[in-house]
Amino acid sequence: MDKKNKYNLLTYREKHVFKLIALGFSGKEIAEKLCLSTSTIDTYRTRILAKMKFKNNAELIRYAIKQKMVD
Repeated sequence: MDKKNKYNLLTYREKHVFKLIALGFSGKEIAEKLCLSTSTIDTYRTRILAKMKFKNNAELIRYAIKQKMVD
């Protein structure tokens, strides 16, 4: 399964957090924006990276740029 298909495995909330990470928001900023704790955002980030088979945020951001999810 390629990464594009793996993106579709993410939940609605995971996709939302994914896009905010790709836009450069910090975990704290995302937590404040979504009214969640930073540890909850860390959990979402960990799940996203695992599901997408990314090693770090840089790979996530590179994917988002390639898929034209961000400018």
